[in-house]
Amino acid sequence: MNRVQVVGMGTGFPDLGKRHRDAIVSADLLVGGKRHLAFFREHSAEKLEITAPLAGVITKIRQVMAEKQVVVLASGDPLFYGIGKILIEQLGEEQVEILPNVSVMAEAFARIKTPWHDAAVVSLHGRKSESELIAMLAGKKPVFVYTDPQHTPARVAQIVSERATASWRICVFERLGEPDECITWYTPENAAAQAFSEPNAVILRPDENAAPTFAPVLGGPDEAYRHDRGMITKAEVRAVSLSKLRLAPGHVMWDLGACSGAVSIEAAIFITRGRIIAVEKNQARVAHIRENIARFGVPHIEVHEMNLPEGMDTLPDPDRIFIGGGGSDLPVILHAAAERLSPGGRIVINLVVIETLAACLGVLKDLGFETEVVQIQVGKGDEMPGGTRIAANNPVFIVTGKKVQGSRFKVQG
Repeated sequence: MNRVQVVGMGTGFPDLGKRHRDAIVSADLLVGGKRHLAFFREHSAEKLEITAPLAGVITKIRQVMAEKQVVVLASGDPLFYGIGKILIEQLGEEQVEILPNVSVMAEAFARIKTPWHDAAVVSLHGRKSESELIAMLAGKKPVFVYTDPQHTPARVAQIVSERATASWRICVFERLGEPDECITWYTPENAAAQAFSEPNAVILRPDENAAPTFAPVLGGPDEAYRHDRGMITKAEVRAVSLSKLRLAPGHVMWDLGACSGAVSIEAAIFITRGRIIAVEKNQARVAHIRENIARFGVPHIEVHEMNLPEGMDTLPDPDRIFIGGGGSDLPVILHAAAERLSPGGRIVINLVVIETLAACLGVLKDLGFETEVVQIQVGKGDEMPGGTRIAANNPVFIVTGKKVQGSRFKVQG
């Protein structure tokens, strides 16, 4: 039985070496995409275009491979997000010979003269991998994206615009290897409004000229953050609240009612490998959170716009929870959040109203949590003509709940 030969086309006909061309010349059945088959119009072999689903193509190859030499033309390198893996799985590795070539990724990075040893790669070509792309935007390394007619460079740019917390540049490679190839750099906002020739691919690169304005510090000055008319956990209260959370590098933390995102940003000093999820219902404040995240250069904070308690079931189970204020829905939110909290986890709530404090403590104690209440009132120096007076801020209650063995949960009516 003849072995099916899978020929990597690189970025096109010029990338074919003698070994590749000899295999193609020997073909009785030439299988490939329309663009690749067009290179060999004069070839006497039978032609079979690859279309989705692949089941029909695989069946045809099985039927003829015993008597005919089958050559499959693959984009880039056959084993780098290519058809080679599928053919090996379906036909058996003994029945397949791979003739590798340069990948589109390698060619693209070479064109922009950028090392790619530390690059991340995600394929959106026929795959629902947008969540993988979003996760990669938390890093500070180049990202190569394989696109398709649904997941276009414009769609990639839209995802970056909406979900990235740092600044990125996007390079779009149109018809790479063809005489009319086009390689262009864009901002994500500009690329999102463009139409691009196929086939195409994308490289995302962090914008080195958009460095963070500040470095996060515990209890950083309020004025360093963009916030909505004082809707921010004040610096001294922030420092004490974070100390009560007792954060560790691998924790998952929820910041519910995040307002400016200041608590999340300073929690990132301690949570270096885990996840920080900032939840805020106000659209303008969500924009402030994203701006502050970029300003401080802490990309591993996830921002969710939702009206609690709706949507909490979509979040990962937390080890720590911070709630920055109290409203009429606090008991319901607190109950739902506490139920999701990992055993041994901590929840910290900031409150200013005595009645809300009582309701909060009632929920935690009813659930079997160990509780602690600290009142903090900060006075700050205020310069006057005759000297300095102390101007007092409103007192804040900091409630800490620890989920201990035997904590119980009741369905709320």
